[in-house]
Amino acid sequence: MYRALLVGIDEYPDDPLSGCVRDANRMHEVLARNEDGSPNFECRLLTVPADEITKPILREEIRGLFANAADAALFYFAGHGSANDLGGFLVTPDTDDPEDGLPMGTLFELARQAANVREVIIILDCCASGAIGDDPLRVGRNAEATLREGLSILTASRSTETAAETDEGGIFTALIVAALSGGAADVLGLVTVPSVYAYVDRAMGAWDQRPLMKSHVTHLLPLRRCVPSVTRAELSRLPEFFDTSNAEYPLDPSYEPDAEPHDADHEQIFRILQKYRDANLLVPVGADHLYYAAINSTACRLTPSGRFYWQLVSQGRL
Repeated sequence: MYRALLVGIDEYPDDPLSGCVRDANRMHEVLARNEDGSPNFECRLLTVPADEITKPILREEIRGLFANAADAALFYFAGHGSANDLGGFLVTPDTDDPEDGLPMGTLFELARQAANVREVIIILDCCASGAIGDDPLRVGRNAEATLREGLSILTASRSTETAAETDEGGIFTALIVAALSGGAADVLGLVTVPSVYAYVDRAMGAWDQRPLMKSHVTHLLPLRRCVPSVTRAELSRLPEFFDTSNAEYPLDPSYEPDAEPHDADHEQIFRILQKYRDANLLVPVGADHLYYAAINSTACRLTPSGRFYWQLVSQGRL
């Protein structure tokens, strides 16, 4: 069972925002279903009316997210954030002072204490979001508190930085949504917290806000399943085509559909080899393209990524 609490607040009395509700809705759209339409996270949206998202209500909603057993619980927040010497805060519309919001330390402790939840994911798109997990009572402003096993945190910025937005919404959330939509998917179509962070990290420049990842996990939980570039059944045939991970698979014109003589079995294999190539699992030998490797009767061989998956299949781990 996967569940998610998605919070987006635009209507702040003194400093309104424009894209946070939209961001929460976009997160709902991408998390609720996998790309094939199958159910993923059961999402609860907390967006409007904003004046009812008070600090006590937000705290109780978070308690509810972590209260019962689940395979995964995800908390997402888009809105104002702040920080001082006592830590970071998620700002709600009922607070006159931004530094009187819900302490990020409260969110962190509730996540740490969620013993019945196997994996906890926290995603914060707000200013000073990197303050979560910092323990201000320790020596050093950025000393981190202990993360429980199974807890992963993604934040839009460091504790001292703002989180930028455009007319469309938060830059950080836009990258998260793109990553979940397939930009961070592996060969099997699986999107995980580290792959999402890697996607976001590559997109942010040296002068941009610096997103952070804090994680303590023993395995990678798929946040979303996208349509794979190569199916599991097709991957399982790697040892069939390559006797060893360093072997070359010989090609000839019969593998090319438009060539003569034509071989239907070879044509089917060639389609799979083309998928391997598109997924960076193999490369042609002595040619720039797989087509020319077949026409010129050379071969193809596995890339390091292809050899990795070959090993997984051969060991019965895929």
